[in-house]
Amino acid sequence: MTPFVQRLAAGLGGAAVTLAFSAAPQAQTLSQKNVSLEQAVDIVEAAIEFCKESDPRISVAVLDREGQVRLLVRTNGANPHNLDLAVRKAYTAKTFKMSSADWAKRTAPGQDVEAQRQLEGTIALGGGVPIMIGRDAIGAVGVSGNSQTGDEACARAGIAKIADQLN
Repeated sequence: MTPFVQRLAAGLGGAAVTLAFSAAPQAQTLSQKNVSLEQAVDIVEAAIEFCKESDPRISVAVLDREGQVRLLVRTNGANPHNLDLAVRKAYTAKTFKMSSADWAKRTAPGQDVEAQRQLEGTIALGGGVPIMIGRDAIGAVGVSGNSQTGDEACARAGIAKIADQLN
């Protein structure tokens, strides 16, 4: 092969690689929906208002799509441990895209997925509800201080306040 043909072949090989990469889809910045601070405030206010009838001494946690605390509130008279429980209930709901009460049933002793209860940050108590847009959990709400069913009702009332924004 002459030096010219070798250079031509090398150049064509490089062109083939360039063409292969240019045909691949371009990398794009991710765009994901998340819970805003304003939504978190609305959720907390609605949950507290709803819980006033049964027990106003609650803690409310709103987590974002990454499972991080967006807003955490402890009402007057709520026990200090309710803060941690509210966050863990919300984290469980966010992580598994279901209420923490449903997850507690699904992971009950003897179930195939019982070992999930060992995951750090989760808790098998009712009161956590995911904030969903379609099949995407963009956050979660956890309430603690009432009964488990009461906590869940308060969390759902909070989410209902922003339901028209979840699209």
